[in-house]
Amino acid sequence: QVQLVESGGGLVQTGGSLTLSCATSGRTYSWPVMGWFRHALGKEREFVAALGQRGSTDYGDSVKGRFTISRTSNTLYLQMNSLTPEDTAVYYCAADASYGSTWSAPGEYDYWGQGTQVTVSS
Repeated sequence: QVQLVESGGGLVQTGGSLTLSCATSGRTYSWPVMGWFRHALGKEREFVAALGQRGSTDYGDSVKGRFTISRTSNTLYLQMNSLTPEDTAVYYCAADASYGSTWSAPGEYDYWGQGTQVTVSS
């Protein structure tokens, strides 16, 4: 059974940093793509970042230059810097079992974690 378990969320002030972790039940390198999405209250789910099996990355426009996706053998990370209240959301880790090309589409992903809340105060 696939398990993705996020952690690291919390409350941080504007300009602060947080690192989210996503512990996987298998090797992160075995997934063609792993990604992070976020869902803010009243908004649609938003693509944040993705990491391909060979190390290529993609980022949503709103987080480029501020967020960094990375991994170890069993954990996916999201380093978030220069946080603003607009980054407040539940953040989800996701894994894609196929070699799809639309990394920014939630429908591309087959497995999801339960989410971790990030709140940025002004």
